[in-house]
Amino acid sequence: MSNLDLNNLLDGWSHEPGQVKARKIVGNDGREKLQLRIDLGVIQMELQGRPDGERPFGHESLLQYHQSRAGTAQTRGTTYELGDSDLVALQQEAVQYYHRYLSLFQLQDYPNVVRDTARNLELCDFVANHVREEEARWAFEQFRPYIVMMNTRAQASIEIQGGRVGQAIRAIEGGLHQIESFYRSISQPEWIETSSELAFLNEWLSEVKANLPLSPLELMERDLERAIADEAYERAAELRDAIQKLSRSPGKG
Repeated sequence: MSNLDLNNLLDGWSHEPGQVKARKIVGNDGREKLQLRIDLGVIQMELQGRPDGERPFGHESLLQYHQSRAGTAQTRGTTYELGDSDLVALQQEAVQYYHRYLSLFQLQDYPNVVRDTARNLELCDFVANHVREEEARWAFEQFRPYIVMMNTRAQASIEIQGGRVGQAIRAIEGGLHQIESFYRSISQPEWIETSSELAFLNEWLSEVKANLPLSPLELMERDLERAIADEAYERAAELRDAIQKLSRSPGKG
């Protein structure tokens, strides 16, 4: 009889409260998998498709299944509405993706963090369009600021790794704008001042600007964006010419 005691698997890999501990392993099927250490054991997830490896109703995820049904309803001119049991199942599925992108972030697999956070944001959008009750909508929307923050962190980290500081700063600023716009869209602008997600991104933005100075080209590109926003078109034209010259020059920054 094989030994099924999980202590053999977890030996030397202790759980630490407040710490995300994850690793990638190769499964018996030869495919790479993701493991997340939790207090009572370990969660194992697939790296592709739905984290638990299931294919609900032949689709990659429940979200895709419902999107397909909603598309069919639209072509027939009918309304597609999610029921209570649908919402519960979609929430459970979203938690799977949350566990995966949290683990992937800890492992600095930022492209797949972008993929999974974008997927859960897509879920929020879908639910918002296919429920009537505000309470049902809010059950998903309440997590939007956090998901946007994680998506932003992953996108900006990719840019930083590639040495594209200006792009990283723009990604962070874009995430800040998304979250602020969300709070305004739900008539809660006062939450902007107390949002932990905004506080984190603002602090990180300051650190990135302080520790990773922009190149001359990136500085001019930011000045160009400001000039366009301010409708300073003569200044914008001058900056475009300067950017083109600098971009063509050897050793451009």
